[in-house]
Amino acid sequence: MLKRMRKQFFIRSAPSWLVLAIDLYWVVNNFLFAHLIRFNFNYSLDGSVLKIQLPVVIAISVFFFLITGSYKGIIRHTGTRDAIKVTSASFLIMVFLMVTVLLDNYLNWNESLNIPMSIIVIHFLLNTLVLIGIRFLFKIFYDILFSSFKTGPRVLIYGAGEAGLLTYSIFKNDKANNSQIVGFIDDDKKKQGKRLNGLIIYNSEEITQELITSKNVTRIIIAMQYIKQARLIEIVAQLATLSVKVKIVPPTKSWINSPKSMSAQIKSINIEDLLGRSVIELDSAELQNEFSDKVVLITGAAGSIGSEISRQLANFNYRHLILVDQAESDLYNLQQYFNYKKHKNITCIVADVRNQKRMDSIFEKFKPEIVFHAAAYKHVPFMEENPYEAVLVNVFGTKTIADLVLKHKVKKFVMVSTDKAVNPTNVMGATKRIAEMYITSLQANGTSKFITTRFGNVLGSSGSVIPLFKTQIKNGGPITLTHKDITRYFMTIPEACQLVLEAGIMGNGGEIFVFDMGSPIKIYDLALNMIQLSNLKYPEDIDIEITGLRPGEKIYEELLGDGENTIPTHHNKIMIAKVKTLDAKEIGQKINELCDSNRDLNFEQTVAKMKEIVPEFISNNSIYEKFDL
Repeated sequence: MLKRMRKQFFIRSAPSWLVLAIDLYWVVNNFLFAHLIRFNFNYSLDGSVLKIQLPVVIAISVFFFLITGSYKGIIRHTGTRDAIKVTSASFLIMVFLMVTVLLDNYLNWNESLNIPMSIIVIHFLLNTLVLIGIRFLFKIFYDILFSSFKTGPRVLIYGAGEAGLLTYSIFKNDKANNSQIVGFIDDDKKKQGKRLNGLIIYNSEEITQELITSKNVTRIIIAMQYIKQARLIEIVAQLATLSVKVKIVPPTKSWINSPKSMSAQIKSINIEDLLGRSVIELDSAELQNEFSDKVVLITGAAGSIGSEISRQLANFNYRHLILVDQAESDLYNLQQYFNYKKHKNITCIVADVRNQKRMDSIFEKFKPEIVFHAAAYKHVPFMEENPYEAVLVNVFGTKTIADLVLKHKVKKFVMVSTDKAVNPTNVMGATKRIAEMYITSLQANGTSKFITTRFGNVLGSSGSVIPLFKTQIKNGGPITLTHKDITRYFMTIPEACQLVLEAGIMGNGGEIFVFDMGSPIKIYDLALNMIQLSNLKYPEDIDIEITGLRPGEKIYEELLGDGENTIPTHHNKIMIAKVKTLDAKEIGQKINELCDSNRDLNFEQTVAKMKEIVPEFISNNSIYEKFDL
């Protein structure tokens, strides 16, 4: 019953007319009290005089309350602006009363209007103090009333800057959340030891388990909008040793543009937050223009990259999207997604890029103007054991699609490549490098634009270490790692696909676009962070087992090959790799010879031929090392 009464009388905002009536009540009382103060409480109020003065005071007050709108604020959310409005109204009332008295003295309207100036000034001071004071008293009473019924989590805010203050304000006003802010943490030595909103600002070194226990803190929220990746990793590593939940405030732009409240968007830190990837700004108008009324074909459309490219393209005014993949189930799921979203003119086709006749019929029927080629085998250990399939899909399949692009005069062809094509140490990387060589060589052979995009690992893709590590942690460990020093470049799938689309726009043909992958991540540190983010400890809860490098695996990945440099573009995350020009006829002949040799199902013969085409292909920890010169 008490809860119902609170909802009825306090959660609803008081109507404006009621606030105005209360303000007028206090204006009248303050006017009477001003007389008593002026005459040291020895003054006897004259009723006949007040009958003249009070209506004038009320009329003037109503007029200026209406003009300033001081009564329209929500009382329980009273702030500085409300106080300014009340002060402005009170000041205007004082000025107009003074003007009225001066005019009365000059025109002799009525002797009863001759109010002493000292009373008018005291009345102004009382109005300002009382009207602001009762608002804040009601706000405090509201806070106490609602906070006393439910004990929320006790929170420390990491960051005593603008983001920290904003987070504090959001939590203080969110009664449903009812969190209790007990202090701030900041790296700035000038702030440490001082107080903010009455709460102490701690040094990060002071945040020990003893302090967490004594303050009964259950959450620490990181509220820093501009924080370097390395520092965030350090903070998470420190806080993960404490018995608290660590959360992070989203970037300002994301919560401003979201229908959800900021407090609802504050989330637990995940591994993506530790990559330090900044939000990509793309020219949506240019993208819209590029794909407007176009027929676009995507191979490998059901894969991690292909499906995301499809989803992003579906937001543009395309004429027709043709999604091709041999993976029936995954393609079906993608089709159902687009059906659910009610996207029109999307055709999903189960087909194999290795089947030249089948692909030719698709090109002939739909006449695509832009082709995104994402179909490929990409798992290094698998392809090291199955070079036949790697060559058949990554080399022959790519050549098949590229040749059809030339045949059908497709305007633009964009291939998704990988950093493993750079100085390859494995079969998969070598096949992608051969594909790159062929694509760049074709630019001189026709009007079609051939573009290659090259980037590293993507988070969440099939075969990525992160889903593997999550599964291993869920199963109680250990996390298996091939080498303690192994590092990789990472970016998110949406980010990679956005850059692929952007590169497709800016490409004039023959370029290999290299993406800014940020700093390489040490996989061992990644594993430790994932253990800590799971509120577990290494090695007590989850151990890390070093299993040794797999066949063909590199310790360090590269984005540029030997002798390659980059040329900047107008997009700061996209560069062009300067590569030597290749003769299309020569490289095409070598690829044909490789594909012919591959049909013999002699793996060693196939790999040896690949090493002839790609001299920098030096096998690592592989049975094919014997073919290296």
